[in-house]
Amino acid sequence: MKKLALWILILIGMALGVLWGLISVHFGWEKFTVMWVKPWGTMFLNLLKLIAVPLIFVSLVKGISSLKDISRLSRIGLKTIGLYVATTVFAITVGLILVNSIKPGNVFPEEKQQEYKERFGADILERELEARKVKEQSPLQFIVDIIPENIVNAASNNANMLQIIFFAILFAVAMIMLPESKTETVAGFFDGLNDIILKIIDIIMKTAPYGVFALMAGLIVDFSGDKDIFTALGLYMFTVILALLLLIIVFYPLLNIIFTKINVKKFYKGMLPTQLVAFSTSSSAATLPVTMKQCTEEFGVSKGVANFVLPVGVTINMDGTSAYIAIAAVFIAQVFGISLGLGDQLVIVLMVLMASIGAPGIPGGSIVMLIIVLNTLGLPEAGLALILGVDRPLDMLRTAVNVTGDSTVSAMVAKSEGELDIEGIIEK
Repeated sequence: MKKLALWILILIGMALGVLWGLISVHFGWEKFTVMWVKPWGTMFLNLLKLIAVPLIFVSLVKGISSLKDISRLSRIGLKTIGLYVATTVFAITVGLILVNSIKPGNVFPEEKQQEYKERFGADILERELEARKVKEQSPLQFIVDIIPENIVNAASNNANMLQIIFFAILFAVAMIMLPESKTETVAGFFDGLNDIILKIIDIIMKTAPYGVFALMAGLIVDFSGDKDIFTALGLYMFTVILALLLLIIVFYPLLNIIFTKINVKKFYKGMLPTQLVAFSTSSSAATLPVTMKQCTEEFGVSKGVANFVLPVGVTINMDGTSAYIAIAAVFIAQVFGISLGLGDQLVIVLMVLMASIGAPGIPGGSIVMLIIVLNTLGLPEAGLALILGVDRPLDMLRTAVNVTGDSTVSAMVAKSEGELDIEGIIEK
């Protein structure tokens, strides 16, 4: 008998968790569920948080230090990073605009939002106290807080992720500035460490169906079987899908028309094999060989540009993931009745941008990045259970968007460098 795919098992776990939660509420088994089922979900969440700090540190160091050729390709390197950052910020902005306009988490009645707000009152009160302190601080305090005075202390708390990111960037830049002969051993160590961390994530994700079952069962009991949660979840999925479709159908073709002159029909035809592989594998890294083949053969991108831009994109360009994380974070805040001001939204932009750079191009990697953002914003992690069950199909769409963004940027860089085969891509 063929083994079921992980995403199917996660959906089954979610459905069974919801069913168990509803049965528990109906028969009065809430205490048993909270005492004996919910803790397994907490352990799953802890496993995800456990890997967050080493994942983003190693991924950032490996991704940035891989730009060691920037000395001879400095111009291409700067263009690549600049375009990747610009498209990522645009994707985050699209996500924030849609989630703040549609407000999928606000379908809850206000009295229920207030109920959840009181239930998680300790966390929210802590956020409010921190907000008051921020008002009394220097406008530069945000930048001051990014620089840790002790990296070990910073690494001991996931809420200090910006400090970890700062140190990772500083570490990687120092590696680039040193002769390769002196950093070869360290680079090899990080390559191996990165493989180990990705394997750990793979192991953790194998427990996801059980973790989702326990989380959903506990969540349904906590929410007393409220049906409004399912309406909110459907609207949340619609918001994410709409954001991803805007990127893949409107944004990228528009960039190609303006900057590369690639015909829209030609673009979609060339991208289809890449998008299908990305959709089926949910892995930008696994799709990379197909992405490179299509970019060089269908779009006329030179191999030199493709070999540099596309592997970097797998590490630091996650447009679909970025839009998703922004939407998910605000959605969870809305569900729990937590108001996010302009300052919080700006923090989301910065955190999602940094988190997307460290997001691994593998299935489930974005969940770890979402944990980082939730911790930084002080949002209830219990809300993660709401979206885990529907994450896999959205992950498939996100990956298709990610590789489309990589391909678009590679064509733009090649065009700017005169290394795009115009005759081969323009429809006459």
